[in-house]
Amino acid sequence: MKPLAASLFARTALTLAAAFVVFQAAASWVVYRTLIVPVAERSADDLAGLIVLSAQTWVELPPETRPAFERELARRHGLRLTTVPVAATADAPQFAFRAQIESALSRRLRENVELRGQPGTSSVWLDIPVGGHALKAGFFPDRYAVKPPLAAIAVVTLGAFLSLLTALLLVRRITVPLARASRAARQVGAGQLPEPLPETGPAELAELARRFNRMAAEVRDLLDNRTTLLAGISHDLRTPMTRLQLNLEMLRDDPSPARIDRAVADLADMNKLVAGYLELARTTQAEAKSRLELAAWLSGLAAEHGLACKAGAPCPVEAGPIALRQIVANLIQNAQRYGGGTLELALECAPRLARIVVRDSGPGIPEDQLEKVFRPFYRLEASRALSTGGTGLGLAIVRQLAETNGWKVTLANRPQGGLEALLEIRR
Repeated sequence: MKPLAASLFARTALTLAAAFVVFQAAASWVVYRTLIVPVAERSADDLAGLIVLSAQTWVELPPETRPAFERELARRHGLRLTTVPVAATADAPQFAFRAQIESALSRRLRENVELRGQPGTSSVWLDIPVGGHALKAGFFPDRYAVKPPLAAIAVVTLGAFLSLLTALLLVRRITVPLARASRAARQVGAGQLPEPLPETGPAELAELARRFNRMAAEVRDLLDNRTTLLAGISHDLRTPMTRLQLNLEMLRDDPSPARIDRAVADLADMNKLVAGYLELARTTQAEAKSRLELAAWLSGLAAEHGLACKAGAPCPVEAGPIALRQIVANLIQNAQRYGGGTLELALECAPRLARIVVRDSGPGIPEDQLEKVFRPFYRLEASRALSTGGTGLGLAIVRQLAETNGWKVTLANRPQGGLEALLEIRR
């Protein structure tokens, strides 16, 4: 099992997470530089202007009205103005945007200002020499310090988190079916038969699952055919090989032309069996298609076999001529060998479908065996002799060739007696 970090989901998730972290950092920096810092500098400048203006107003007021002004200033703005010494000896506590406030005050007073703190309180103080008075101004940072727009930051963070979560959910919807298909492909590669993949979800993934299931079924059929093929080879070759061995042993004591002829016949039977097996094995690859005028082609094939043909109007199709000839020829030979009676070829040409029909007037096939006869080595005739029962591969080759080339072949009993073999080709 591959490590989690090497999976498509993990890599995609890490990539998306990194992208959203970079986006969040960039968005925070933009908000800080374009919103928070300008607002803080403006608020700091307003506070500095209020302190300086209040100090200048205090100096110009008559002494008897100054206490009232100080109380009103404290009540309305939280500012303290006094000439009484205060114990502001410690460095002022750190608060948001302290540097901007000190810079604005230094700019207004035209001298370096350093805020000092009063032990035991949260207030900060500064000296304002104005009009010959050593005024001291104090304020509470919690009231004047610009607070970061936490709501905006929270909205941006929440939006980024939801976007990342949505992206991960979408990625998971894609990667989970792919991971399931990967596991199933490993099972197929190991010769196992996996459970069919669910053909659900987005159209592309459903189509992928559908095609994979079809491929897995074809691989299973291919393996079954290979097993059947090998079993048939070992079974059907055993009889002629035994006869051949027996004839060779008897030739030691009694050489005769008859035994030699029987040995040659056994070799011919084995060659015929092997040729049939090789022919079946070659039907797994589709032939290149070419333009074919089906009516004229079928009439020529019927003439070669001495059969009547109802072809009708021209019917052009795209088909592999070698595979098509092999299928129709096998159907004709099957009808001649097992059907008998009058044989007939017919062509039915529709706008989207062409049908080649091979009809005979023989005994037909039991309904429950119409599909079984397409299995390799399945024979209705019980004899194992090639002269009567054949190898049982003819119709299996026909079905395999048709499916490989995208065609369909079926058998049906005729109401008036006989069998009808139908090959359908999409135009």
